[in-house]
Amino acid sequence: MTHTHNAEDLMDTSSSGTGASPTILNSPNSGGPHIESALAKADRLRGRPGSVFWTSVGLIGAFTAWASLSPSSLSTVMTAAMDWVAQSVGWSYLVVTLGCIGLLIYIAISRFGRIRLGAQDSKPEFSTWAWLAMILSAVMGIGLISYGVAEPISHFASPPHGLAQAGTMEAAVRAMQFSYFDWGPHAWAVFGVFGLAIAYSTHCRNNPGLVSPMLRPIFGKMVDGWFGKMIDVFAIIATLFGTTTSLGLGASQIGEGVNRVFGIPSSLFGQILIIAVITVIFTLSALSGVHRGVKYLSQGTMVLSVGLGLYVLFTGPTNFISNLFFRSLGEYLSSFFAVSLLTPGTPEDVQWMQWWTYFMMAWWLSWGAFVGVFLAKISKGRTIREFVAGVMIVPSVVFFVWFTIFGGTAIKFDMENGGQIGAAALDDVNSAFFATLAELPLSGLTSIVAIILVVMYFVSGADANTFVLSMMSSRGTLEPTKPVLTTWGLLTGLCAVVLLIVGGLGALQQAAMLSALPFTVIVALLGVGLVKELRNDPRFDRTRSVTQSDLNKILTPQ
Repeated sequence: MTHTHNAEDLMDTSSSGTGASPTILNSPNSGGPHIESALAKADRLRGRPGSVFWTSVGLIGAFTAWASLSPSSLSTVMTAAMDWVAQSVGWSYLVVTLGCIGLLIYIAISRFGRIRLGAQDSKPEFSTWAWLAMILSAVMGIGLISYGVAEPISHFASPPHGLAQAGTMEAAVRAMQFSYFDWGPHAWAVFGVFGLAIAYSTHCRNNPGLVSPMLRPIFGKMVDGWFGKMIDVFAIIATLFGTTTSLGLGASQIGEGVNRVFGIPSSLFGQILIIAVITVIFTLSALSGVHRGVKYLSQGTMVLSVGLGLYVLFTGPTNFISNLFFRSLGEYLSSFFAVSLLTPGTPEDVQWMQWWTYFMMAWWLSWGAFVGVFLAKISKGRTIREFVAGVMIVPSVVFFVWFTIFGGTAIKFDMENGGQIGAAALDDVNSAFFATLAELPLSGLTSIVAIILVVMYFVSGADANTFVLSMMSSRGTLEPTKPVLTTWGLLTGLCAVVLLIVGGLGALQQAAMLSALPFTVIVALLGVGLVKELRNDPRFDRTRSVTQSDLNKILTPQ
């Protein structure tokens, strides 16, 4: 007797083999046993958090207690560990992020690019505009304000690796080149690998929304036990510390904006108060779900961002900005591999890399799991080729344009006025954005718009983060319970406050970098696991290359 199966049948039968161990239940319809998928099991048990949740909460609680009881010892340990990472294995951040770019390009242009994340007839849940808006604002939107001026003007005032003379046009080009490097494809490719792996695992293999199931092609059944749970705990902790860095940056930006507009000095107490208020807001937003809270917040921030960007472009030095963009883009592309693998040669270079390149790459790695799960949640129905374009290419172009508009405007003003913005940025990065707006007409109004943008980016990013943390700590269910959502919202705000008290922005950056270190290995393994899974996709059973062995089986009489 022969049996025929279509692609969807094969997808269904394969899902239990690639997900977590299936559970056999009695079927209410047939009276016989049936196999419950890992995702269905996660949904059924979503009200009973397991060991991953309690272990993660316990470790974060222990860290918070350490920071509260002995902040000096915590600061000493984190600083020593960070120095070792920068001097010894910092290069791994560069190699892994470059590898992510190559992997996504390969997958997109290969036959795998036409695989749909879901059933063959599934359609995207969100419009392309809403999808891109959520990617940009919920993922890294707050960086547009925090670093949109601060990074280019800092590099202009103090060129990286001594590659140009400060204050010159060459320094301006180098400043934009390194800003593109930090916020372009290297960052988004990390998110893309995590996101694609988890989206394929979730929507095509019916696995729960976790990192560990995608490592099954490499580690086998080990991911169903303590080893897989350890990976998921790492993902949760790295995600939390990556987000607390954003919260600290957001609170600092809001404090600086309020100081500029209303004359209220920015202080540690004020930043803590801001985090407390925003924590309540984003927790309530997360409780409303992705389709309402994150979607509408993201679209609102995009509209305001486009308006502010166009205003600065046309009221600022338009010709200078456009010329700087193309010249810097050419330098970025021509020196792509040289800069991508540029490691420090002096102690001064090590320190610079620690606070710029290494920190940025580690920050993206620490965000990888969070962004991956979030992208998987919103990308069902997209093809892999659409996913790569929407996650790596479009956001990179948007960030290049934004950084050139705002960073280029600040650079032009500094060239004409003696470097005031650059000096202020080197002293306090939070002052750069508002100092640039102060040089343009209607600075009071635009500063208020910028403050609103920071708050909205702040809320949408933390909102998505809270949702993802809840998913990852609830066996990967796509619908976490409200008590779990509330717990992670409060813990995120609490950790941001504790780290600010211990060491300010520096402590936040160190926590993100250290928590990202295990992910230099995990993301590399994820890439290998993803390719293995794609090669076994049942939808290619009828389109794969035919070998001589296959022909022999067909031609040989049975």
